[in-house]
Amino acid sequence: MEVGRLPISASLRGKLISAGYTTFASLSSLSHSDLARDLKIPESEALEILKAASLDCGLDKPDKSNVIVNGAQTAWEMLHEEQSFPRITTSSSDLDNILGGGINCKEVTEIGGLPGIGKTQMGIQLAVNVQIPVDLGGLGGKAVYVDTEGSFMVERALQIAKASIVEMSNYTELLKKKNRVCQVDIQPTDILDNIFYFRICTYTEQIALINYLDKFILEHKDVKIVIVDSVTFHFRQDFEDLALRTRLLGGMALKLMNLAKKYNLAVVIFNQATTKYVEGSFQLSLALGDSWSHCCTNRVILHWNGDERNAYLDKSPSLRSASASFSVTSEGIRNSASNHKRIKLIY
Repeated sequence: MEVGRLPISASLRGKLISAGYTTFASLSSLSHSDLARDLKIPESEALEILKAASLDCGLDKPDKSNVIVNGAQTAWEMLHEEQSFPRITTSSSDLDNILGGGINCKEVTEIGGLPGIGKTQMGIQLAVNVQIPVDLGGLGGKAVYVDTEGSFMVERALQIAKASIVEMSNYTELLKKKNRVCQVDIQPTDILDNIFYFRICTYTEQIALINYLDKFILEHKDVKIVIVDSVTFHFRQDFEDLALRTRLLGGMALKLMNLAKKYNLAVVIFNQATTKYVEGSFQLSLALGDSWSHCCTNRVILHWNGDERNAYLDKSPSLRSASASFSVTSEGIRNSASNHKRIKLIY
């Protein structure tokens, strides 16, 4: 349940969302005086908000016998479900290998790195690859692309889509030789039509959109990946209240995790990188601090190794840490070539 449904004024709803109170659960343990202080409103208005939330979510009802807690799924069922659901390829087999076959659904994967390393290129590639038909081992789904930096390039998406169709057609010919019938009837414009693009300009817009995605995906159940590029941008500016930032980010991460589980889709969030002074030397570190690192299931750090792009699996509950090199080519993300040099025009 979201605070956007509360029967209060739009200005009060906006103040709640801006302060990080996006769910009824986040309001349940608050006193009206604490809420008034956080929202900078009179205590009478804070009391009105808490009463509305209590009535709407049924906290004042004594009968809890109708509450149903989902669960009771066996570990064997969970394993079978995970193994039977295809992963989303990155178009680099080396990168897929360290990820256990690609980007997994029902999980939140964070990918971070310095500017120019290929984060947006990878995001566009995944938005295209999620549309690979089921007959070819894909999900045949659609993508939601949340762009906070203005880095998404539709011309680049079209270029990667055309290359993907060529590869699918080549694979189809290979299947025909093995007497397996499979037809690819996709146009590049069809691929672009299946990417739902949202341009976000403020952190309040970002929070509001993440809250709206539940309703959007319910209406577009064929969405199989949500990409946020990047989660960091609006939260590294003009934030003197670090406690507020941590609360906002935590709530957003929880919402994304719930989306992944609820709709069996993949969530990929891109993060910016910085340097951290550790034990006498500067080391590459992802932004938003240590607390944020616990908000994702998997974490991949992209970095330069000389002229070669590398991906390092820094965190995963089921895979060991490993590295793989990759390239950003005119066709998209691919395995690294031995003669690959850093191309400054393609980021």
